[in-house]
Amino acid sequence: MTGALTTLALAVAVVPFGFGGGLVLALLKSSHRRLVRALCDAFTTFFRGIPDLLALFLIYFGLQALIDKLSHLFGDAVHIEVNAFVAGVIALSVVVAAYSSEVWIASLKAIPSGQIEAAHALGLERRRVFLLVVLPQLGRVALPGLGNIWTILVKDTSLVSTLALMDLLRAASEASKATTRPILFYSVAAAVYLVVSIGSALVQGYLEKRANRGYA
Repeated sequence: MTGALTTLALAVAVVPFGFGGGLVLALLKSSHRRLVRALCDAFTTFFRGIPDLLALFLIYFGLQALIDKLSHLFGDAVHIEVNAFVAGVIALSVVVAAYSSEVWIASLKAIPSGQIEAAHALGLERRRVFLLVVLPQLGRVALPGLGNIWTILVKDTSLVSTLALMDLLRAASEASKATTRPILFYSVAAAVYLVVSIGSALVQGYLEKRANRGYA
């Protein structure tokens, strides 16, 4: 149960950074500056093109190496070691941001352009148009895609077990080694993941139904 709580805590911690970062990436991809669009496209292409486990290793070891170099520059006054949980949150947030950015882009394009033109005609500046017209509708349009990414995220949290974080899969692995009953504990872990996935699907269905009230 402790491992299951760690898994859920990790997934929930990733959501604001991953989905929020994806929205920022989507907005930057809509920029009129070619360099900004090119850098964002390169970012998403890279992290969508490599295995999530490799991204986890690159960020975990790369971030630790960067911190060590910075600490050397300041005279080794403070040694900071990257926590496995924090590394997992950062790595999964980067991956989720890369994937969710495509969902946000499709959602932005789904907003009728006539609404935006009408808001500009009323004298609203670009920032207020986004906050008052576009943003309130984005969640409803993006919800199905983001819900699918959430389900994948819950399962991808098992990757942090390679960093010795005692998540659900790591706990099942340790229990199976200690008792030589791998089928039992891995089956329990599978059941927990399945319950979370089914529960997430039910919540997603409820949210979609509520968000689409009044729409034909």
